[in-house]
Amino acid sequence: MSSASRRDRLQPLPTPPSSPEEGVEEGVDAGSSEQGGGVPAPLTSLVGRECEVGELGRLLKRADTRLVTLTGPGGVGKTRLAVQVATEEAATFADGASFVPLASIRDPTIVAATIAQALDVPVAADREAVEALIDRLHGHERLLVLDNFEQILAAAPLLTALLTACPRLTILVSSRARLHLSGEHHWPVPPLALPATDGEASNGRLGDSPAVRLFVARARAVDPDFRLTSANGATVAAICRRLDGLPLAIELAAARTRVLSPPALLARLSHRLRLLTGGPHDVPDRLRTMRAAIGWSDELLSPATRTLFRRLAVFNGGFTLEAAEGVGRRSEVGGLRTGD
Repeated sequence: MSSASRRDRLQPLPTPPSSPEEGVEEGVDAGSSEQGGGVPAPLTSLVGRECEVGELGRLLKRADTRLVTLTGPGGVGKTRLAVQVATEEAATFADGASFVPLASIRDPTIVAATIAQALDVPVAADREAVEALIDRLHGHERLLVLDNFEQILAAAPLLTALLTACPRLTILVSSRARLHLSGEHHWPVPPLALPATDGEASNGRLGDSPAVRLFVARARAVDPDFRLTSANGATVAAICRRLDGLPLAIELAAARTRVLSPPALLARLSHRLRLLTGGPHDVPDRLRTMRAAIGWSDELLSPATRTLFRRLAVFNGGFTLEAAEGVGRRSEVGGLRTGD
């Protein structure tokens, strides 16, 4: 192992075990590298995430960090951020980084086999896939990225098994929900920062906003003549605010500038789910429209949680925990715990 390896200060490895051996986010190419599970090459620039990439890189370099879970709503950019971090940090792991997409998997019992297949790990008919994975990864200093884990949360204990048996392994997970595992570092991915005030448009600082920068970058991808100006700056900022800084929503809106001016686009955002459609054909269906992104999360909710969300819809502009508890006290949502 290289002297620059991040885990040189760990104790020597224990004896290895005695037993023998669809779903990538927009802007990410699922092509592989020489080894199975190579980190896909991004097809678009990552805009406005410099601080997050740096912070996650520092977190992953810590010897006490073995498991990091990126969480957030659909379209906030968890996959794209994970890919960027893995790309930049791969060299700090002696055996590099691997990426495994899991969005197409709904059965938690086949997650180990899916990871093994992605990493080109052969699994004999008389062996468990987790055993083959441990044999391959034991002794490796590797960053393993597992993308889209929210629909297979029941498989989370598999990660504990891998981390326990493979002391130089680090796992970075993207999920709409945390895993609730020992040693997990929960890292919520925030929306892109918005302009503080409309006054920023007048003093030339509007272009510093990550949300505005993303809108401009994606608008220019469909209309090379698009420019952020003093005439349209405040409107672009208002669009980004109406979309809460959510990257997927901003990208879908910016793609409309080929036919809609910023004022026309802003006027139509009162029906945003109808407007925010038409994502690239090479991304999963759940990321081609905002309605589909929301629908993917809704499908994963329990009936009691769906009932609670319907009741919370009576609030306009947010609500307090006490108010949420008040509308959720009836018997059919009584199984939900505060904080769920």
